[in-house]
Amino acid sequence: MASRTVLLLAMAVILSSSAMAQLDVGYYRKTCPKVAEIVREEMVRILAAAPTLAGPLLRLHFHDCFVRGCDGSVLIDSTASNTAEKDAPPNQTLRGFGSVQRIKARLDAVCPDTVSCADVLALMARDAVVLSKGPYWAVPLGRRDGRVSIANETSQLPPPTANITQLAQMFAAKGLGLKDLVVLSGGHTLGTAHCPAFADRLYNFTGANNAADVDPALDRSYLARLRARCASLADNTTLAEMDPGSFLTFDAGYYRLLAKRRGLFHSDSSLLADAFTAGYVRRQATGMYVAEFFRDFAESMVKMAGVGVLTGGQGEIRKKCYVIN
Repeated sequence: MASRTVLLLAMAVILSSSAMAQLDVGYYRKTCPKVAEIVREEMVRILAAAPTLAGPLLRLHFHDCFVRGCDGSVLIDSTASNTAEKDAPPNQTLRGFGSVQRIKARLDAVCPDTVSCADVLALMARDAVVLSKGPYWAVPLGRRDGRVSIANETSQLPPPTANITQLAQMFAAKGLGLKDLVVLSGGHTLGTAHCPAFADRLYNFTGANNAADVDPALDRSYLARLRARCASLADNTTLAEMDPGSFLTFDAGYYRLLAKRRGLFHSDSSLLADAFTAGYVRRQATGMYVAEFFRDFAESMVKMAGVGVLTGGQGEIRKKCYVIN
């Protein structure tokens, strides 16, 4: 069984690498030469009006790529006969769908039926980071849009409750390694999270049902602040900043907090349970290697954005990102 699993993972990496090789930074050079410029112009307007959307747009791209690959399937609406990814529990707090369609419509006005929703989302995620003072990277393009979106398949998404073993396995299934895991987790420097994503760490952690039953991996003063914000396990509306104090700025603050045992999710804290990922966290926590983190993040984003992509005659170019043609 173990050898079969390794073989399947190796095949997944090979297939993903083959598809990635068909992507090209200049894919729209002749058919829609101003695609990146148009996306950037719209993103400037979108984030000027709603600065808190940077994190959610980055998250939207991540959630797309981890289910069926980066094919825009997370954008598809449910129908009477099918519950789509966006309505599955892990995705019910996703935001930014309207912004994706807004940019798609602007592109279609200039280059009809040319740019895929999957490519729009990849460019938006890059610009969300750049406009939040993070790194720039060239985005390979040429993805096609998928025609399938199934809620049950979101089990492939790494949950906030995952431990390091589970995280490593889930990333490996997408051809991503431990370095990609710890680097892409740094994206938690942007955005907020609803209490249910981490409240189990604050109350009844092991099921003992007493006030002292909390996650021992959490710094006590940080735990107290989180409890003051999320009053109970029943609070499903309150938001907490993932990188308190700079959740609108892309920086290495996430690692400094994590090294102090102030990671918001159990999955964040679990990065300290592995020698390699813990080493990276502590190196970045010094604040001396931010340029290195920026380079690493850009490289891992390009790698993730190539997971399971559809190219050539596969899939379609959706007219509306929320519905299959």
